[in-house]
Amino acid sequence: MDANIFQNIWFIIIGFLLMVYSILDGFDLGIASLMPVLAKDENEQKKVMDSIWPVWDGNEVWLITAGASLFAAFPFAYATVFSGFYLALMLVLFALIFRAVSMEFWYYDEKRKKIWATAFTVGSLLPALLFGVALGNVICGIPIDINMNFTGNFFTLLRPFPLVIGLLGLSAILLQGCTWAIHKIEGEVAKRAHSILNKLLIANAVFFILAIVLTIILLPDILSSIIGWIGAIVYSVSMSYVYLSNKHKRPVNALRGSSFAFVALWIMAGAALYPNLVRTTFSAYNITIVNASSTVYTLKIMSIIALIGMPIVIAYTFYVYKVFKGKVS
Repeated sequence: MDANIFQNIWFIIIGFLLMVYSILDGFDLGIASLMPVLAKDENEQKKVMDSIWPVWDGNEVWLITAGASLFAAFPFAYATVFSGFYLALMLVLFALIFRAVSMEFWYYDEKRKKIWATAFTVGSLLPALLFGVALGNVICGIPIDINMNFTGNFFTLLRPFPLVIGLLGLSAILLQGCTWAIHKIEGEVAKRAHSILNKLLIANAVFFILAIVLTIILLPDILSSIIGWIGAIVYSVSMSYVYLSNKHKRPVNALRGSSFAFVALWIMAGAALYPNLVRTTFSAYNITIVNASSTVYTLKIMSIIALIGMPIVIAYTFYVYKVFKGKVS
């Protein structure tokens, strides 16, 4: 097998890891971000926390694995992204740390429960937005030089297209959290989630249409991708399915529809990028699966490890969710 085959395999694997992360950690980031709206007292806050307590840390393993895979398979892309997005990624890192700490302290620090509840929400909301902004930047292009060094600043990342993608991703994560609340929690929390779900669907549709319009204006070259349009159709169908499932009070189906929407988003993102890993403002400097790749030997060894390790992780994930299935009463 030549190098290009392994490069394509690892492009797909990293996309798969990020997709699974967005589905799994999406619902716990989403429900945490919505906690001030969904939970009106400490008892309801506890239901929200309990619904994700057994699985939230396992969900984040997929993000760590995706980052490690990017570092090993495409080190030049990893170096450019993590140096260029340094401030944004540090904000995400500290937010995730405070989120984890706040969950622990909320249970045990009776005097400062309100502070930890706020930290829990902010620590979830910030990554939910910035992940999408980062993805929007690598799709629309960032300024780098011939040595693959980022030449912009933090405010370079806050352009209209990345912000719209960030808001689209945020609305999808909030929707995932909302469907999780309906599926997993009983009582008033589920009723509130049921009532705001349609509002989130409207917001999501607005940002999705806006993203399509900006893509037509700013990135017309990626509109020829048939796979990208298939992803857009799947996304639209998935969101319609969420609406119908919520209308007919089928929470499991609503969660499945919201999850399939994330699959469609990553199909569109992959189609927009390929064969690039990071687009630049000057196309000759684009970071691709070819010029950012590790050696063939490294990719072969990684493929063997993935072939052994990924089925174990997937099986363990299914097992954990089976053990902790059922509603939080």
